[in-house]
Amino acid sequence: MDKSNQINKHILRVLSRDGRISNLQLAEEVGLSPSACLRRVQELERSGVIKGYRARIDPAQTGQAYVVYVAVGLAEHTKAAQTGFEMAMGCAEEVTECHNVAGAFEYILRVEVADLPAYKAFHTDKLGTVPHVRSITSYMVMGSPKDVRG
Repeated sequence: MDKSNQINKHILRVLSRDGRISNLQLAEEVGLSPSACLRRVQELERSGVIKGYRARIDPAQTGQAYVVYVAVGLAEHTKAAQTGFEMAMGCAEEVTECHNVAGAFEYILRVEVADLPAYKAFHTDKLGTVPHVRSITSYMVMGSPKDVRG
């Protein structure tokens, strides 16, 4: 791998840790002049490698500290069933991530709610009413010793 790609990877690592870092601090950390660093970041943004910047929210401060990963199996393996499920999850405010996966089930969801009763309401009243849902397996998060999501 050439040095240019290594520098870009270093820029991406730093920005994924702190998207609000100043260009001056970023340039210093990756060993570039501020103007060269800014050009690289702008090119990474223009080319779509950097898709955006976001705030990391503390779920405990917003009342959404109860996190559940949910494995969902569909009864039908059709495009229509997948599209319907994905549209329903797109409308569910409790679902913060929805991933179509390969394996024993079709989807993994990250659900953030206030507490167990709120999750039960989501499970029963929303997820359980979506057509083609065959199975729901819930994994309650008990702790997160590593979480590097931006």
